[in-house]
Amino acid sequence: MTLFSLPGRPENRTRSIPLSLSLARRQKGVALYVVIVLVLLSMLLALWASRSALFGEVVVGNDADYRRTFEAAQAMLQDAEFDIRGVQPDGSICVNDPAKEDVCRRATAVFFDIETKDLEQTLSEIQDRSPTLKCYKGICQKRADPQDFWNDSATLTAMKDDNVAAHYGQFTGADAAATANPILSGTAGNRRAWYWVEILPYVDPNVSLLAGMPPGSNVERFAPSRKKPWVYRITAIAQGNRPTTTVVLQSTLSLQAVE
Repeated sequence: MTLFSLPGRPENRTRSIPLSLSLARRQKGVALYVVIVLVLLSMLLALWASRSALFGEVVVGNDADYRRTFEAAQAMLQDAEFDIRGVQPDGSICVNDPAKEDVCRRATAVFFDIETKDLEQTLSEIQDRSPTLKCYKGICQKRADPQDFWNDSATLTAMKDDNVAAHYGQFTGADAAATANPILSGTAGNRRAWYWVEILPYVDPNVSLLAGMPPGSNVERFAPSRKKPWVYRITAIAQGNRPTTTVVLQSTLSLQAVE
């Protein structure tokens, strides 16, 4: 065993420290640094795990909000179609509700149950009641450009007005609470889903320009009833809980003779 002599006073010169004890003390110092590094690594792993969990929660929340908003927009399209057809959500003929004058459009100035002779009067009524937006109670004249009015915040705000847009169940009597979708059950001043229906004149398939088209062409197949030679373009908009979640859906409805 190797001995080390300590300098200093005479009484200390006879003392010595074993080499193994010196190495042990050095090893204890290294172990402290190892423990500190491991603790720091553990903290970093815990922080990474928490941030990953938070990110996952945000992604799931965004996806759930979008899906709920998309479903609300789809419900608005369907409700608009029921409104056009004059039926209730169960398919039965719309029944007036004395407590709600909008249901079945029994007291509104414009409605869908018209024929060719009534179209001009309906469009004129819309023009008189809404000369700028040309929409009243969810029924609109054909929009001029730009078609995507929802991309202009000022126009969209004006289009959401209760006298301009239609909301879920307003004209069909559908119960928004029964859908379990909070987006559909908004009240005045807090609505988050709307629809508008444009009346679009349809080309007459018998005009000479189309005389050479083969039988069964799309122009003929999708032609509306002769009594109502127009189609309906429905625009539905729903806004989710998050300010950035907005869904816009459009569909076109042609009521054919069998209907």
